[in-house]
Amino acid sequence: MLEKIRLGRRRQTPFSAWEQVDYFLFLLSIGLTVLGGIMIRSVELNQGLTDWWQHWLMGGIGLVSAIFIARCRYEHLLEWKWVIYIATIIALIAVQIIGTTALGAQRWINIGGFHVQPSEFAKVGIIITLAALLHERTTPTILDVIKILVIAAVPWGLVFIEPNLGTSLVFGAITLGMLYWGNVHPGWLILLVAPLVSVILFTVYEDAGIIWAVLMGFVGWWSLPVRWLTGPLALLANLGAGELGNFFWGLLQDYQKQRLTGFLNPEQDPLGAGYHLIQSRIAIGSGQLHGRGLYQGTQTQLNFIPEQHTDFIFSAIGEELGFIGCLCVLAAFWILCWRIVMIALTAKDTFGSLIAIGVLCMIVFQVFVNIGMNIGLAPVTGIPLPLLSYGRSALLSNFLAIGLVQSVANHRQRIKF
Repeated sequence: MLEKIRLGRRRQTPFSAWEQVDYFLFLLSIGLTVLGGIMIRSVELNQGLTDWWQHWLMGGIGLVSAIFIARCRYEHLLEWKWVIYIATIIALIAVQIIGTTALGAQRWINIGGFHVQPSEFAKVGIIITLAALLHERTTPTILDVIKILVIAAVPWGLVFIEPNLGTSLVFGAITLGMLYWGNVHPGWLILLVAPLVSVILFTVYEDAGIIWAVLMGFVGWWSLPVRWLTGPLALLANLGAGELGNFFWGLLQDYQKQRLTGFLNPEQDPLGAGYHLIQSRIAIGSGQLHGRGLYQGTQTQLNFIPEQHTDFIFSAIGEELGFIGCLCVLAAFWILCWRIVMIALTAKDTFGSLIAIGVLCMIVFQVFVNIGMNIGLAPVTGIPLPLLSYGRSALLSNFLAIGLVQSVANHRQRIKF
């Protein structure tokens, strides 16, 4: 008995309050942030800018914030879910009223000389709100799903009209991922995204769209109540979505169509919509296996790629660090996401598990889309690469999200002696 007491006393160190946090997750986040600063300095070397040290400074602030959040009990957020949600909505509305405009969009609020982007923090806010709502239902009903979709649609709509298509897509990925983890019927989730697929298929190949619509009719019949009604409704909804897609596609000008499909064949408009993608692929390809070396990339140092310190930071990594550097970045993200999944699986309650999955969906979607647009597999949407791209609001929100995941990890059930 005395030996157990002595062991317990020995464990009371200044770090005891963080004894169950995932330190490897912190190390990966720090490593990616440091690499981001190095690459930002490289792409801005000939411009005399200081974004690289601002990236590190904000990363340091974010790390301290994440460590503090890891110490706090995430369960208390259940009592504040509506306060957080309302604050998120107010901030997004404020952007429309007093926000500043840049690059053709009104997304920032000037606070003391700093441009804050509320939509980045809104992603964390919606994760907390949806996790708090989903944990209350073991098996959500259709009405529960509709309620959650309506709640998520308000901040999504406010972000979409900024306009900020990229971040609005992240909201969709977070919502779908958390609904899946919250035991929502898989068929319902398929039906949620089915109309978008119908729009794409009807635009590209109408026969494939019709087959898809019929398949969705069967999914509706299988997964929804009142089968004789909901099955045909699902079929008609997808047929209608496809026809509407064709109608609105016909209203677009040629240059607008090129912006949406330019990533499929950027050579059609090499000086316009395809310019970013062509230059990015040249940069990544020229890096070959080992890269040209830091500060040695021709595309990077001669500023051939616009916005390379933000949306196209991966192209700089590909050119200067090569295929090996790209693989290391992908491996770091894979391990980071794997650690988050492990935390979600070992969380002591559903609320904590849903928070971890929401953060996972946010990171995974952004990584896939950003790298996809850098290598020409996705359209340019303005989604930053987490922890690597320059963007003070985005970086801070990423660390806040990681802090929430660490809080879930830190407050798992401890082993009792």
